[in-house]
Amino acid sequence: MMNAILGSRTNRREFICSAIAAAVAQDVPGVISAEGVPNALQQRLATDPQRPQIHFLPAANWMNDPNGPIYWKGSYHLFYQYDPQGAYWGDMHWGHAISADMVHWQHMPFALAPTPGGPDAAGCFTGSAIVDGDRVVALYTGVVNDGSGKPNSFGESQCLAYSLDPRLIQWTKLEKPVIASPPPDLNTTGFRDPSAWKQGDWYYMTVGSGIPKVGGAVLLYRSKDLEHWTYMHVLAQGPWPQIPPAFAESGDMWECPEFFALGGKHVLIYSAEAKVFWHCGKLDPETMRFRAEKHGVMDLGDYYAAKTQLDAEGRRVTWGWILEQRSEEKFRAAGWAGVMSLPRVLTLDLENELRMTFAPELQGLRQGARHLQVTADKQVLRKRLAGMSLDQGCAEILGSLRANESFELSLVSDEPQMQARLTFRYDAANRSVHLDQKTFTLDQARETFEFRVYVDGSVLEILIDQEVAYTKRFYYAGSHAPRMFVRLNGSPSSLLALTIWTLSPISSNRLTA
Repeated sequence: MMNAILGSRTNRREFICSAIAAAVAQDVPGVISAEGVPNALQQRLATDPQRPQIHFLPAANWMNDPNGPIYWKGSYHLFYQYDPQGAYWGDMHWGHAISADMVHWQHMPFALAPTPGGPDAAGCFTGSAIVDGDRVVALYTGVVNDGSGKPNSFGESQCLAYSLDPRLIQWTKLEKPVIASPPPDLNTTGFRDPSAWKQGDWYYMTVGSGIPKVGGAVLLYRSKDLEHWTYMHVLAQGPWPQIPPAFAESGDMWECPEFFALGGKHVLIYSAEAKVFWHCGKLDPETMRFRAEKHGVMDLGDYYAAKTQLDAEGRRVTWGWILEQRSEEKFRAAGWAGVMSLPRVLTLDLENELRMTFAPELQGLRQGARHLQVTADKQVLRKRLAGMSLDQGCAEILGSLRANESFELSLVSDEPQMQARLTFRYDAANRSVHLDQKTFTLDQARETFEFRVYVDGSVLEILIDQEVAYTKRFYYAGSHAPRMFVRLNGSPSSLLALTIWTLSPISSNRLTA
């Protein structure tokens, strides 16, 4: 998959064509590890304070969408879009990492690479993985290009590869696509990012698409054997009547659709307009028609292309691509781009609203808890907060506040001159949460609510009461992370508790494994 993020108003097909034309069929190293990175670059990346210490990312170069996360034979496997040539999008492979806990990762060889002359000669784009008996099957979008560089001069098809390997290192591709093209009676704006599941005796698969002057769409297919697919109908199409049209721009498409059962309902997620959207509703299992009842946005910030999996305990876990917000010139020079989000567990509440928590496995990284001694004296409280600085650029903050009082919290850094890196403001009268310039209205009145923040290199991930998420990139000058502090504006009685942990890095050198 390639999306509009790299040139938000550039025609997607034009962008993909121009990028593919410059990046087809090159010889590359097979392992995305520190051993495959030149020593000089490795040393620079290992000391780059912008690189996260607890988020997964490859040892170097470009990363985007998570692909086919899956739990298989006692291990978690995370695949992702990766360009082995450098810190830029182009020569799409499936990178691969393995973990015992979804937190600590080991780099593995490429799972999928373009095959010269094959249906994926110009790139192995986004897809999903599914367990099929004694094998894991990857369904992904293969891309070919006619070399002309003209708009619409490439083709997208859905391809299949499988692995019998317990560690999913060895893969076998089918020579031909399992779905060669979109339905002939549909005029589509794109055709990519398959996601498959089994329901009863059938396998089903969604494919992201769009219809000109109508909006994004999710196409539904079914199969008995994962290789021969029959198109059924459009599972979902936008703009939905209850959503402002800007959520699904006319003529655009929905990328990375995922459809899954959760809490007695079914949930559809998809990515469009630089956001991940969700719909919760009912699926008729006889007709396979979906009727949405609730909807929302999964994250207000720099979070895209979400993919989900079931973990060892049967929880629905989601991963997202955290985008760069610096210029291409800067991330090319840095030698890396893109970060994988922390794992989040999805649930539905009693009103069938989507809720998120960070995976509890992350709590194993905590070190040296510092608990704020809350006081009604504003000056004393500020002084105590100032003494709880975040000094290593890698920390977790957990706090609780009264919901009947308005307040403002800021996360500020001492370089340059106490700059606000995050502003969290709550308007009690309207139950509205303001995260920087993003606004969200809480669904229900409450007496208190909790906030959790992960600070990691150039990444912030925030969850407010499991209801609203906000992911942010922030950058700074210098060779070390600035000291950061929590600052409270308003009545000190609004703050009930605050704990800060330093977090143990998942690797010794910021290279992730």
